[in-house]
Amino acid sequence: MKLFGGTSNPTLTIEVCDYLGIEPGKITAKTFSDGEIQVEIGENIRGQDAFILQSTCPPVNDNLMQLLIITDALRRASARTITAVIPYYGYGRQDRKVRPRVPISAKLVADLITVAGAHRVVSMDLHAGQIQGYFNIPVDNIFAAPILLNHIKSSFQDNLVIVSPDAGGVERARAFAKRLDASLAIIDKRREAPNVAEAMNIIGEVENRIAIILDDMVDTAGTLTQAALALKLRGASTIHACCTHAVLSGPAIERLEDSVINSLVVTNTIPLNERAAEKCKKITSLSIAELLGETIKRINTSHSVSTLFV
Repeated sequence: MKLFGGTSNPTLTIEVCDYLGIEPGKITAKTFSDGEIQVEIGENIRGQDAFILQSTCPPVNDNLMQLLIITDALRRASARTITAVIPYYGYGRQDRKVRPRVPISAKLVADLITVAGAHRVVSMDLHAGQIQGYFNIPVDNIFAAPILLNHIKSSFQDNLVIVSPDAGGVERARAFAKRLDASLAIIDKRREAPNVAEAMNIIGEVENRIAIILDDMVDTAGTLTQAALALKLRGASTIHACCTHAVLSGPAIERLEDSVINSLVVTNTIPLNERAAEKCKKITSLSIAELLGETIKRINTSHSVSTLFV
């Protein structure tokens, strides 16, 4: 087994390799002056199981293209199997036609990864579960739930309400509420345009409770901060948020700093940029290295991955 890391999240690659007790695969990735990406595998991988760890996080298109090129390089180097480990699957929000004459980009990206030569994909908290069906190869969609649940249990004792910021996240929030023996609330939200959301109504009891907003990602933080304000107006005592993917683009940091959110917990599927780490002290990042490493180990040894989440 060899694990090769792209340039999207080198720290996570090292942490996963430490857990597995292996050295990161030797790989050189550079960019020509015109923007073309060149990759060279620096060791023999003929007949071996190769894993590529690369999130398609900002810069999304550069990281996606690098993932495809690394996959092609490993295929041409005669790797026995190639598994694309994509902690954050970019373009996942474009998973269906919401209006006429728009693409289903999540499907297009799935086709690109498959054609490049991947035999299996591992991702974490896909934006929509049906994205697994866009691939004609096996997909393991693993969950950050064990990591986030441990954090919540160690930080908060009782009087909790788990809040879904929209209807699409109700199933995730309900699962957390059940495991934490907490109540459930739902925000009725209407989205007027991409990255613009308006929280309209709260379904459930939140007054004098510790509210924890649960979502798969935080991008511009518009949904999150408006949901938090709605909860505060309804009498929630303190408001916290847990999200797997910290995209944090555009005005996200300023919005979080100015919001009524007390804390935001994310994972390192996407590395926190220096601006976010320095400017916003509300953000805490948890490592997924152990969970990801155990998943890779079980795939390599043909053991069950689903039992990690029972």
